[in-house]
Amino acid sequence: MELRELAEGGVLLTSRAREAGWARRSLFRVLGREGWTRVQAGAWIEPGRDVDLATRLRAVQLLKPRLVVSHRSATALWRIETLAPRGEGTLEFIDLDLTLRSGGKGVLVHRMTLDEADVVRREGLRVTSADRTLADLLRAGPRDEALVAVESALTWRRVGGIRRAPVTTAALLSLALEAPMRGAESGRRRLKLADPNSGSPAETVARLHMHDAGLHPESQAELRTPDGRHRYLDFLFRVEGPAVEIEGYAYHGSRAAHRQDVARFNKVLQRPEVRLLLRCTAADAFHRHAMMIEEVRAALSRLRERERDRERRRDSGTLAP
Repeated sequence: MELRELAEGGVLLTSRAREAGWARRSLFRVLGREGWTRVQAGAWIEPGRDVDLATRLRAVQLLKPRLVVSHRSATALWRIETLAPRGEGTLEFIDLDLTLRSGGKGVLVHRMTLDEADVVRREGLRVTSADRTLADLLRAGPRDEALVAVESALTWRRVGGIRRAPVTTAALLSLALEAPMRGAESGRRRLKLADPNSGSPAETVARLHMHDAGLHPESQAELRTPDGRHRYLDFLFRVEGPAVEIEGYAYHGSRAAHRQDVARFNKVLQRPEVRLLLRCTAADAFHRHAMMIEEVRAALSRLRERERDRERRRDSGTLAP
């Protein structure tokens, strides 16, 4: 029998080929000659197939059927954004039997209980449900990484070039965190910080850094501009007046997008609520957040001082009506 006929989803197990009558020496000779790719001890990917995340996960699950795709690997299958690029990093699974300690090179196995309702099929793989996946991340942390995933799951997003609808609700996540598991209390505290208005991972991280610094702007603040349109700012300190926009290249990288942004900002700045507009990059939010926080605080300080100066002049009668 041809090796491709023995493959499942593009993955061939050495054990299956041997059971079909292939001798070890001739099997490995043909695998090498035809260009099969070894991805795990005992698992090969057929020639011409991309060694993508789903195929790598399938190889591990075929080798160890009791494993269920979980945690960050599951978020990729659900098209939920995380801080790590899709498909990169260690493959993560939960062992239903609570016995396996190692899944092989590049595989992390979590020994945790799973209910039948926690396991679904996605892309031909057994994977934890969206609610269970996110609850596991909230329990385990880190906080920012978990909340990036949660807020992605709660909103419409374009992930991997595909626009998808929300995959869960805050109420369902809260319910999933009621299970008496390690880290549940931390997970519930983290969930309280989630903001379903967040529009991107960079916005999530920026908001959390501002929260940690004691700054609490309104997110996705709605304004009606003079042209009659409803426009939204990533963050607005409505009392003091500074707005903060987090700009990622994926959303603002074309000439047309740049022109639209300029037009939008010009309209927004005509609103009396917006006294100053700070434009920060996604890299600022991820890697230079201390500088970003310093700029926001400086803007708040300038506007507060400007308002105090106006009040002093008004009280002294020197401010023109």
